Amino acid sequence: MFKNTDNTFNEIRERSLLKWLDDMEKHEDVEVRGGVRLCREYMNYLIEQNAKLKQECELKNSYLKKMAEKYK
Repeated sequence: MFKNTDNTFNEIRERSLLKWLDDMEKHEDVEVRGGVRLCREYMNYLIEQNAKLKQECELKNSYLKKMAEKYK
């Protein structure tokens, strides 16, 4: 019924960003190298927040399904 989503574009985009960050880590400017660390930390934070929100959404959906069945 449901097809698996194709994440090819997102995977390519993420690998491209990580490659660019790797290149920027070798930059001679200290501020650029510090920005790379900050960017990586922020990306990890966003990934964690996204996972948390997905989990909350699944929990709400399961609760709403139970309530809908209860009041049929």
